[in-house]
Amino acid sequence: MAQSLSRILVQIIFSTRDRFPFLTDSELRNRMHAYIARVFYEHESPAIEVGGTEDHVHILCLLSRNYSVSEIVKKVKANSSSFAKEQGGRCLKFSWQSGYGAFSIDPSQIDSVQKYIQCQVDHHRRRTFQEEYLEILHQYKMAYDERYLWT
Repeated sequence: MAQSLSRILVQIIFSTRDRFPFLTDSELRNRMHAYIARVFYEHESPAIEVGGTEDHVHILCLLSRNYSVSEIVKKVKANSSSFAKEQGGRCLKFSWQSGYGAFSIDPSQIDSVQKYIQCQVDHHRRRTFQEEYLEILHQYKMAYDERYLWT
């Protein structure tokens, strides 16, 4: 087959270092999400939805054929950290946690995952990021070492 085709949907999740609430200002958070979407687009992985709260982000994207998840996340974290620091104030010490989660999404679930990401602020009035993330890990039957999960 001469043509290489792929359509891999991925939800990527990561938090700020120590889940520090750097993104409490909704305008800054929206600008951060738009910036993250732009970096994904630049790496041939268009974001379908980017959302989150003051201490973490969810990205639903189409994964590039030319970049690995780890390459894209590394670029997104580096570039968006620089963007945050340029905003000054409490963001001068902005950083993301070292790890991330990447989870495959069935095409039939695009709408529900997109809505889930859009409703993150409301969702986290009822449950913490840690509770949410552990539930996702259990849904995907992921093995993990909690000593390293939150750093």
